[in-house]
Amino acid sequence: MGKLTTHVLDTAHGCPAAGLTIRLYDRSKQLLLETMTNADGRVDRPLLEGDSLKEGTYTLEFEAGSYFRARGVKLADVPFLDVVPIGFGISDAGAHYHVPLLVSPYAYSTYRGS
Repeated sequence: MGKLTTHVLDTAHGCPAAGLTIRLYDRSKQLLLETMTNADGRVDRPLLEGDSLKEGTYTLEFEAGSYFRARGVKLADVPFLDVVPIGFGISDAGAHYHVPLLVSPYAYSTYRGS
């Protein structure tokens, strides 16, 4: 059964990004869900799974600016990174797609994880 998962690592503090808001949108920019990371920087269940996971393009938005402000990081009024969008495609609805985010106030990276 296919599923979509994510997790977020705070590379500035060397820890999971707990309490970071994530939104998932489909190709038409319709909001599919909004959730928050747990103490391990993960979401408690898959973002999509089974019949809800369909081939197509999606966007995950990570509220990095709000997360870092809540951690006490002093950011500019207009932070360099605020909402981090990651657009990606699902070509096999039966596969596991894992989209991690490694983030600091000034940089981020992602990859297809397992």
